[in-house]
Amino acid sequence: MGIQPLEQQGRIQALDVMRGFSLLGIFIVNMISFHSPIYYYDPYSWWGDSVNAQTYWFINVFVQASFYPIFAMMFGAGLAIQHYRMKEKGQSFTGFAIKRLAVLLVIGIIHAFLVWSGDILITYAVTGFFLIWMLTLSGKMLLILGFIIYFLPQTLLAVILIFASAVDPTTVTNFSSVQGIESSINNYGAGTIGEILNQRMDDWLVANNTAGFVSIVIAILPLMMIGAGIAKTGLLRRASEKKKMIGVLAAVFLAAGLVVKTIPYWAETNLAYDFMQDFVGGPLLSLAYMAIIALAMTSSLMAKLLSPLAKTGRMSLTNYLLQSVIGTLIFYNYGLGLYGEVTLLTGTLMALGIFIMQVILSEIWLSKFKQGPMESIWRKLTYPKTQKISK
Repeated sequence: MGIQPLEQQGRIQALDVMRGFSLLGIFIVNMISFHSPIYYYDPYSWWGDSVNAQTYWFINVFVQASFYPIFAMMFGAGLAIQHYRMKEKGQSFTGFAIKRLAVLLVIGIIHAFLVWSGDILITYAVTGFFLIWMLTLSGKMLLILGFIIYFLPQTLLAVILIFASAVDPTTVTNFSSVQGIESSINNYGAGTIGEILNQRMDDWLVANNTAGFVSIVIAILPLMMIGAGIAKTGLLRRASEKKKMIGVLAAVFLAAGLVVKTIPYWAETNLAYDFMQDFVGGPLLSLAYMAIIALAMTSSLMAKLLSPLAKTGRMSLTNYLLQSVIGTLIFYNYGLGLYGEVTLLTGTLMALGIFIMQVILSEIWLSKFKQGPMESIWRKLTYPKTQKISK
């Protein structure tokens, strides 16, 4: 028997719901970058008026840095499930996974440089290459190592930064780049396609310089390990048996996550506390969200209600890329040219409205096809046999 797509081998619906849920939060955060020069301003002062400040508080506490970890963990879980199923059939996984990730890397490069600079697919593909060699570890070991490798250095670094801020506050002060702000507004809002392309490249380099890219990969890898560990231990499949444990974990992660995520508001607003908020509090809140979803999915009624979100998650690659296409078409000059002209609240409401349409379109599409269009392309470029996707 040839290698078969995951869609033809049965799915864990909770994983798809988590993917769909993560797409909502990712879009809300990414929408800020679509309509404003977020790489170059201090958001606390930029969104300083009452309505926008309240909206930013909500996003900063409940959304920012708390949804992409879910996506990363689900990515790791997907690779672990594929590894297990191919091993069970006596098939070679490594060569297949390398090819699959290489295709995703190409898709990410096209997305990053021709659509939107904030692409995460390049990082996931590169990190996935390292994860391949770790999937021989047990689920328990992946979970333990993932938690240690992620939270220990991030927490220590956060403590060092906070100590440095106490000694010399000027070293971790939030700053704005007037030149970067003006360049973004001029190029995205009124520039030619060439100027937009150059600005997109500049933005990507700001976020992905060598040191920054390596640090992102180092941070994403243990999250993928945690997701792979969750999949290999079968925690989601056995959620009904583990309700009490999952409920306790949800409460602990939620309480700890909210304490750390609100730290800039009850301590001090600077880069040190922002780092603590995002890189320690963000994943803690992610784990709380995942635990709450796992509990909800033990109810047949909730599973039915969340089914549209699961279908959105089944088309996660298509929907993620579509969000970028729609966002840039609305705000860049080759589209409606609204860059820098909407409030944070308006942009957030637009993200919610567009996401609801994606949920509806995903439901319609999957009533006729087995997977999304980009998932189909990814599969055709990866699997050795071409198969029809229509139902």
